[in-house]
Amino acid sequence: MRNLIYAINLTLDGCCDHTKGMADEEIHNYFTELMDETDLFVYGRKTYELMVPFWPDMAKSLSGPTKAMNDFAVKFDAVDKLVFSKTLTNVTDSKSRVVGTDIKEEILKLKQQPGKAMMTGGVSIPTQLIELGLVDEFIFVIQPVVAGEGRRLLDHAKLQEQLQLKPVGSKLFRSGGVALRYLK
Repeated sequence: MRNLIYAINLTLDGCCDHTKGMADEEIHNYFTELMDETDLFVYGRKTYELMVPFWPDMAKSLSGPTKAMNDFAVKFDAVDKLVFSKTLTNVTDSKSRVVGTDIKEEILKLKQQPGKAMMTGGVSIPTQLIELGLVDEFIFVIQPVVAGEGRRLLDHAKLQEQLQLKPVGSKLFRSGGVALRYLK
């Protein structure tokens, strides 16, 4: 059975707004390595539109300011993407497809198919997936920043019960950030 991994960057105060913390080369390398475990990204429209066409365009031109960003872009571009949306009807990226079906049904079906892990990011779709009990692994990359404002992780989640997670790994970055990895 395929696992579903939720990976996200956060500030120390739980802000997950992509403009509040900046991933450095080491963090980009970390996420690039994570993609070796993944063959499908699961996104909502907002996260998808933040990622595509930005990263695929960078992959084609290798125009990133660092090698780490270019490497991330190339790997990101190679992975298939599934977008859950009621408003987005089509995509131009050949590695992406939009679905408007029931999220639980679709993810359960995908978990039964052969392949590597699936990875999700962002807030809305992952919150729904967590509420449905479909996320198997959590990776939180905490950056040494106190944002003081912005969207907070799982602010509006309605969990049926408290999740008790099992720590399975961590990595300290030179920047002072830390990656924390947990299994459900």
